[in-house]
Amino acid sequence: MTVLETTSATTDICVAAPPAHPRPEGQDHYTISEVAAWTGLSAHTLRWYERIGLMPHIDRSHTGQRRFRNRDLDWLGFVGKLRRTGMPVAHMVRYAELVREGDHTVGERQALLEATRRDVRARITELQDTLAVLDHKISHYADAHRASERA
Repeated sequence: MTVLETTSATTDICVAAPPAHPRPEGQDHYTISEVAAWTGLSAHTLRWYERIGLMPHIDRSHTGQRRFRNRDLDWLGFVGKLRRTGMPVAHMVRYAELVREGDHTVGERQALLEATRRDVRARITELQDTLAVLDHKISHYADAHRASERA
C-alpha cells in the first residue's frame, strides 16, 4: 500500500488495495517456486523464513512439498513491508510469535509496530532534510550554469 497522506496521528489513507491473489480461496495451493515468482523472494529465503519461525506453519502435500495458501501470500506481503521499514529480523520473528500466541498479545504487537513507525518517521525526516540539501545544490549548479551561458 502507498500512503497518500496522514490525516491524524493514527489514520492513514491508502491509495491502493493489496494485490489480488493469483487464485481464489479453495484453489489457492501454491508451490514454493510459484510463491518465489509471485513474491520475488528466493525459495531459499522462503525456507529460511519458515525455519526461523517468521512464517506460520506451511501445509504439505502428500509428497511433502510445501503448499502455500493465499493467507501465506498476504503474510509474506506484510513481512515485505516490515523488511522495508528496516525492522530487524529478530523483531519480525517476535511479532510472528505474538500473532501465533493469540489476541492477548495485541498490545505488545501494537507496541512493536509503533516503535517501527517512529523509526520510519525519523528516517523520512532525515531523508527529507537530505533531499532539501540536494535540491539546494542542484539549484545552485543550475544557476551557475545559466550564468556561465549568459557570459
